[in-house]
Amino acid sequence: QVQLVESGGALVQPGGSLRLSCAASGIMFSIYIMHWYRQAPGKQRELVASIRTGGSTTYVESVKGRFTISRDNAKNMVYLQMNSLKPEDTALYYCHAGGDFGPWGQGTQVTVSS
Repeated sequence: QVQLVESGGALVQPGGSLRLSCAASGIMFSIYIMHWYRQAPGKQRELVASIRTGGSTTYVESVKGRFTISRDNAKNMVYLQMNSLKPEDTALYYCHAGGDFGPWGQGTQVTVSS
């Protein structure tokens, strides 16, 4: 059974930090490109960051220098370290494996507010 489970979302003040985790099971994790997406209320889902099997990463412009995606193939985990959080980072954050037909997690809520 393929499953992605996110955790780590919370309410945090502007300027704060959070680390999101995504645990994968039922897939050969090491061969998958992994992504973090987010969706804010009333907005389309947005690709935030991706990490390839070799470790190369890409980010949406709005999070460059603040967010870091990483993976641990031995643990089937992918992470998103988020620093200097802003209110506009508030969204439901999803983990996604592979391409268009890959599995998705259920999401973890990140709220940035004072």
